[in-house]
Amino acid sequence: MTRLSHPSPLRLVFMGTPDFAVPALKALVEAGHDIVCVYSQPPRPSGRGHHVHPSPVHVLANSLGLDVRTPESLKGQEQQDAFRSLRADAAVVVAYGLILPKAVIDAPRLGTLNIHASLLPRWRGAAPIQRAILAGDRETGVTIMRVEPKLDAGPMLARETLPITGATTASDLHDGLALLGARMIAPVVEQLEKGAAVETPQPEDGVTYAAKLEKDEGRIEWTQTAEQIHRKIRALNPWPGVWCVLGGERIKILDARIVSASGSPGTVVGSPLVVACGQGALALTKLQRAGKAPLSAEQMVRGFEIPAGSQFS
Repeated sequence: MTRLSHPSPLRLVFMGTPDFAVPALKALVEAGHDIVCVYSQPPRPSGRGHHVHPSPVHVLANSLGLDVRTPESLKGQEQQDAFRSLRADAAVVVAYGLILPKAVIDAPRLGTLNIHASLLPRWRGAAPIQRAILAGDRETGVTIMRVEPKLDAGPMLARETLPITGATTASDLHDGLALLGARMIAPVVEQLEKGAAVETPQPEDGVTYAAKLEKDEGRIEWTQTAEQIHRKIRALNPWPGVWCVLGGERIKILDARIVSASGSPGTVVGSPLVVACGQGALALTKLQRAGKAPLSAEQMVRGFEIPAGSQFS
């Protein structure tokens, strides 16, 4: 990674955990800032073997030789004193996953900033990417805000948009917003240091909350419109996954397209797998049976007979 020279590098604490936060950490390092410490969630079991793995941000920080801390909580006095002792100019938070006490928020000289994956005040909270797609929003974006104790309610320092099309998936949006946030953060930090940052209070009108995703949200209700179900497929893969039941067997729906057809909701009305919805229909194009590899609809029906009139539930 090329590290750019910076006329007045700042002492920064970076606080992030998942893949979404990785580009922002890279951007701040490349801008020449001094990352005095990286905070990330503790290593967790993951994968088939449930082996304990450090987070993506932790892995990157290790590769860059940065100090990493992984506390379970920041509520204790010892952890807050340790944070304060870093003498940071600013902290940057990106999908960290822990609630920050006021003592931590206020410790850096210039305060604490957050890169949030929505156009605030719309979609405050845990799952803004998925909620934007589920709601049929035509655009979303990144807001950089000052962190305050109230959830995602601080004044905004920068805000940029990305379109959501009828083909945009949560994965597409995740990657695009991560790169957008990374591009935005270094200029905002530098404006803050120069005293040139403009902070705009969030309006009270238009506040919505992006509730945490739950496992049972992925089940298809075929009485919904084809558009609604298509949004769900685009929003909830890979997690929690979108699924339905056929002949007592759970089937994951990985991809589909909206088509013109009609029939009783959940009924197969066309080949190879066109299923009627409450309004319109979906051609299921990629599916997965439990314990099996993903298959195209054509591959699926060759080894698992699903004749017209079959009923998905």
